[in-house]
Amino acid sequence: MAHPLAGKPAPPELLIDVDRLTAAYYDKQPDPENPEQLVAFGTSGHRGSPEDGSFNELHIRAVTQAICEYRAKAGITGPLFLGKDTHAASSPAERTALEVLAGNGVQVLMQDRFTPTPAISHAILTHNRGKTARLADGIVVTPSHNPPRDGGFKYNPPHGGPADTDVTDVVQARANDLIKAKGNGIKRLSFEAARSAPTTKKHDFLAAYVADLPQVVDLDAIQSTRLSLGADPLGGASVDYWERIADDYELDLTVVNPKTDPTFSFMSVDHDGKIRMDCSSPYAMAKLLELRSSYQVAFGNDPDADRHGVVTPSAGLLNPNHYLAVAIQYLLTHRKNWKKTAKIGKTLVSSVLIDRVAKDLSRELCEVPVGFKWFVPGLSDGSFCFGGEESAGASFLRMDGSVWTTDKDGIILNLLAAEITAVTGKDPGQHYAELTERLGVPHYTRIDAPATPAEKARLKKLSPDAVTAVELAGEPIVAKLTQAPGNGAGIGGLKVTTENGWFAARPSGTENVYKIYAESFLGAEHLARLVEEAKSLVSKALAG
Repeated sequence: MAHPLAGKPAPPELLIDVDRLTAAYYDKQPDPENPEQLVAFGTSGHRGSPEDGSFNELHIRAVTQAICEYRAKAGITGPLFLGKDTHAASSPAERTALEVLAGNGVQVLMQDRFTPTPAISHAILTHNRGKTARLADGIVVTPSHNPPRDGGFKYNPPHGGPADTDVTDVVQARANDLIKAKGNGIKRLSFEAARSAPTTKKHDFLAAYVADLPQVVDLDAIQSTRLSLGADPLGGASVDYWERIADDYELDLTVVNPKTDPTFSFMSVDHDGKIRMDCSSPYAMAKLLELRSSYQVAFGNDPDADRHGVVTPSAGLLNPNHYLAVAIQYLLTHRKNWKKTAKIGKTLVSSVLIDRVAKDLSRELCEVPVGFKWFVPGLSDGSFCFGGEESAGASFLRMDGSVWTTDKDGIILNLLAAEITAVTGKDPGQHYAELTERLGVPHYTRIDAPATPAEKARLKKLSPDAVTAVELAGEPIVAKLTQAPGNGAGIGGLKVTTENGWFAARPSGTENVYKIYAESFLGAEHLARLVEEAKSLVSKALAG
């Protein structure tokens, strides 16, 4: 059930005290004996809050030093692209990172303003194209769509995408050793010395990214049809980008909220009563939804612009799963230079509607565990034409079938919605209605269920044999998976499928709950039954 404030303007009492949060970043020291105050890399880097002692100056000094040591050992000698989003903790963390990078003699390329995640990935790949030496990598200071009190720090190696555990495990272990040593072993300069160091240089991420956009999206079609477009950066790093895109390509595009404010006071409250810049949430996107009839297509991004949210007059805010299916259907019928053998990548908790679209188009589907890192090799070499996940993150190839980004790019997914409308005369909501008329209507949900740390650990290591049931919600079980069918990698949980439904259960990395994802093609009642039986089935498996 949604919080009473969900979808309403954020009241003053929900706004963070920026000065207090910044002071906590510098003053609070993490307790090395408290696991919750150590560095922990998840699927999108290290995240925490200065006021909780989990994202403070020592964390960032330690992580950056660990990255410097990793890149030196790996022979990464090119520039490091450094960017940040608009969260309150991002600017101080960027300063700290620069101090340590300069202290280690690393060449840093950065911009004075905010830089989206896809612009960093694009810069890394552009620099590294055709090179085998002096390769570049990058750091993005962002907690993505997380609340204003949070901070985040993620590392992208030379492949341009999120670092995998072969990198993050090394960085995490070394960073925590440095924290336990109270920072001994960290090299750093003062901020003034780091900023004026010969290794610190300015780089125009904005100009390079925007100039390259016609290689991946048909901006001529959007411009020639004079579509009326609305963009809401949700106070994030894409604000300058949307203004530049509108100007450079002469689009009828209005940035409906050009403000940046680290308290995110202009946001409407999310489902749980928190301020969260989640462009896939109808509550967080309430203000743009009010304008749905004012634009032929409107869209939003989260603060680092790696997620997309598409709003149409016909359907309102599209569920990310629904839009991914529409995007794949359109791209595979309009990108004539893409290889027919290129696969569609999806995470195993994304909609089966994508499977049905792939089968309808006779294209190979590759289902991988949760995390965009699994798409990096395929997008890099063009063997994947598209990689998408249910949480509104995706990227796809350039027009010529070569790599665009290997990290999520919410900007091109939003522009694609405009291209689809311009080229076909129908918005993505109308395309979704046509798709479901042919392929069935999915009913999808994600919920949390309580679990102890011990139960979470068991769920992560569960064997398919632990599930003894032969039916789920009235249908025979056809598969019990603990490994992703696309690459055989462990999914860190369980997925059970029937002909017309499925559920997946995965432990949360931060809370004492496990997440249940479920989908039914037989209606809302069947979905509810599926979820209840999923809870029971998982409980029995954990007890056994």
